[in-house]
Formats: sequence, C-alpha cells, structure tokens
Amino acid sequence: MAVQVPTPDQLWEVAEEIGLNLTEADIASYIELMRGNVEAYNIIDAMPDNLPQTSYARTPGYRPSGDENKYNAWYVKTTVQGAARGKLKGKTIVLKDNIMLAGVPMMNGAATLEGYVPEIDATVVTRILDAGGTIVGKAHCESFCLSGGSHTNATGAVHNPHKMGYSAGGSSSGSAALVAAGEVDMAMGGDQGGSIRMPASYCGIYGMKATHGLVPYTGIMPIEIYVDHTGPMTNTVADNALLLEAIAGDDGYDPRQYNVRTQRYTKALEDGAKGLKGMKIAVVKEGYQAENAESDVNTKVRAAVKKLQSLGAKVKEVSIPMHTLGGALWLPIGIEGLTQTMMHGDGYGSSRPDLYVTSLMDKHRGWRERADEMSETTKLFTMFGTYINNQHGSRYYGKAMNITRLLTAAYDAVLADYDLLVMPTTPVKATPLPGPDASREEYVQRALEMLYNTAPFDITHHPAMAIPCGMSKGLPVSMQLVGKHFDESTIYRAAHAFELGTKWKSM
Repeated sequence: MAVQVPTPDQLWEVAEEIGLNLTEADIASYIELMRGNVEAYNIIDAMPDNLPQTSYARTPGYRPSGDENKYNAWYVKTTVQGAARGKLKGKTIVLKDNIMLAGVPMMNGAATLEGYVPEIDATVVTRILDAGGTIVGKAHCESFCLSGGSHTNATGAVHNPHKMGYSAGGSSSGSAALVAAGEVDMAMGGDQGGSIRMPASYCGIYGMKATHGLVPYTGIMPIEIYVDHTGPMTNTVADNALLLEAIAGDDGYDPRQYNVRTQRYTKALEDGAKGLKGMKIAVVKEGYQAENAESDVNTKVRAAVKKLQSLGAKVKEVSIPMHTLGGALWLPIGIEGLTQTMMHGDGYGSSRPDLYVTSLMDKHRGWRERADEMSETTKLFTMFGTYINNQHGSRYYGKAMNITRLLTAAYDAVLADYDLLVMPTTPVKATPLPGPDASREEYVQRALEMLYNTAPFDITHHPAMAIPCGMSKGLPVSMQLVGKHFDESTIYRAAHAFELGTKWKSM
C-alpha cells in the first residue's frame, strides 16, 4: 500500500478541507516539497511490522447454528489449548469478539468488520493460555460495543438464558449469556460504560470492571482510551478472582497502564469466608434514584445490603450528589472519544505509544463506504460526535474531563471512611428485545436505559463489580460494589462472603 505523491486535484481538495487559499503555483510548490515526505513513508511501508509472535496451535473454527447456538451468543467456536499446567488449567474461556485471537475471525458485532482475521493475540489471550486455560471461541458482542442492550449485533439479537426474547445486556452480551447458560466456565468482557457489569446484571453472573489499566487492553479494539476496560465474567466469585489474577499487570504496551498495583485476588476469598466483621460499606442514596428505577430492583438490593450487614459489615447510607451527574459527564468523553478514536481514527487514533494493529485499522476504514450498515447507536453517536467537533471542537470533552476529577474526589472522600460503596448495578431488570418493526427511538432506548450506575465508574476508574442478589419475575437482580483504586481484593472479599452466605436465586 505504497503512498503516492498527491495530484493537484487531491491537494486542492485537502487545502479546501483545512481552509487554505492557494494558487496553482502554491499547489505545484507544495507537491514538490512533499516528495521527500512520501519517500520516508514508503521506507516505513516496505519494512515488516513489529508485532508480537503468537504461540499455541489453533484453527479458524466455525460459526455454530441451530441448537448449538440457542441464544445467538456464539460467533465462532474453536479450541486453543493453553499450557500443560497453570492456575487456569481445566477452565474453558470464551472471548468477547472485540478481543484479538490470531487466525480466528473477529467482527466486533459489526457487518463492516466481518471477514477480518487478526494476526496477533491480545495480551489477555496470551496470559490465559500461558496460565493453562482453554479458549473455546468468540462470543457475540454489540455492534462496535455501543449498546447496553443485546439487540445491535449485525447477526441478530443475543437472548437472555433466563428468558428467551429478553435482553442479555451489553455490550458483552454473548459473554454473559454463555456463562449464565453454563456453556463456558469463564468469559472475557469489555466495559466502557458498563458493558461487563450490565450484561452480568441482566444474566445473573459476576462481572468485574477492575481499576482502569489493571488489565492490559493491548490487542482489543478500543472505543476511547480513557474508558476502555476489559475483565472477567463468571458464575462464581472464586473463578472471577482467579481469572483476574491470571490477566492483571503491566504488559509494556498499553498506555492506559500507569502505577499499576496487583494483588493476590484469590487470597481475598479466604478472608471473605470468615465474614465481614470490621468492613464498612456506604449505601449511596443517589444510586437508587434513577428516573427509571424499578421498585423491585431497589427492594432486592436493599435486602442484599442487609445480608452484608448480617455478615458483620457496618452499613450506613450516605449521599454523593455528584453521582447523578456521572452519566452527563460520561457523554462528552464517551461520544466524542469514540468518534475521534474508534471511528474517524480508524479504531486507534493517534498520539499514544500503543501497539497499533494496522490490519484492523485498514479493515475498519471501510465503514465510510458502508455507513448505512452501521447500527442505529453507532450512527447516532458518530453523527453527534462529529457535529459537536465541527461546531465546538473538543472543549466539552476537555471540560467534562476536568469536572470528572471532582466526581472522582467525591467518591474518594466517602471511600476514605468506608471500604466499599453499594448500589444497584442496573436500575432495571432485563427488558424485552425490540421487535423487528421497533422504532429507532425504542431501539436506542433499549440500548441506553441501564447505564445510570455503571457509566460513572468508567470515567472515575474505580473498580466495580456486579453481584447477583435476587430474582424477580423470572429475571436476575444485581447489586454493585465499588472500591478504592486497585483494591479489587476488598470487593472480592465482600462478594465471596455474600455468595457463601446466600442463595441468591431464592432471594
């Protein structure tokens, strides 16, 4: 893909785009000045890319159908056997389909990426395999991961294993459904606005969004560097802690990682088994005040909090008024960030020392010629983000980032006196999937109606975990525990104590 010297017409077009008024003589002059630059680009073009090598045999796999894919949760089934021994030996793991598995197709839920096959393994893939895990395939996710529902994947909706026709949550929809259905032991999800915790809530499993940067995002298609997280989704707290222990830590590539502090997360299970004596938990009043909050969800979560209290924790209600602004602060960061980085930036953008997978960038550029095939949420966010940038530049992104420091400080002020915060994970239970004739308004509503308590912690970077805590009308209810930065162990201690002390499905 050699770079060509621009033609006069091409340079006229560029000059007009950036507001330059040039003469024909100017154009000719600039073309000559650019020849040396073009030569430098072609030196780079001729060199092999510097990408990490892959290990462990694998095949491209196949796309299951019919009874083998009852919930439309699988994208590809394959088998990649890890090392002969390790802490994940005997465990089966499925990957959210924004995670690169070399030689195996990846479409990130979008028709415009279908047919793409990455040539590297994400860091988390290498760590899972080195720890002895067996990767068994790729799970469907939402189109470019831009939905908290499970209805935007280009191949069709992912169904909730608890009730067909209902949302599995998103964007890690297939990951949650396959874990909840018992088809895999563990799954990797991704979380930019709640996309691990929301499907975990809807499907009744455990989902951990660890502190930003704790788990390397290298080899995973980004949305926006400031909110990108990846992490474990499991049916037990023990499996969740085990998987996080295997994948956490600096990898030398990911610029999201700074001052990373890991812990022995499985050690926290021993402490949780002894109860919660001495632990202080703050019930965030505003976490129960979403406009669409369902009374049965709030009631079930409050009952779960009382159970934490009976296990020895000291529980007190607190007020964090800024919590209600978390969603508004997330919007400029999330929407403008994804527009500039994932869409106009061909999946990566620039200005950071990352591992750039240029084959993905080349494939993803094609969305411009196939924009009509994008999901309604992708169209909405890309149009709005482009509009804001055209009219206002990036000032609102910057201002939201500045104010987010106040939100982080508000949580930290409470966490200085308490070990954990607690609130519902999602204010609602799983909702019916939009029908084939659903309006655009319903489609978008079903994608965004559940972010109230999850999105704030993607921008403040606190660890947060979804914990199933009851059933109502045949659907799971979930509470969210939030901890201090890099203190996932305290969350695991409380989650494990709650798991041992209850039978959540009968609560």
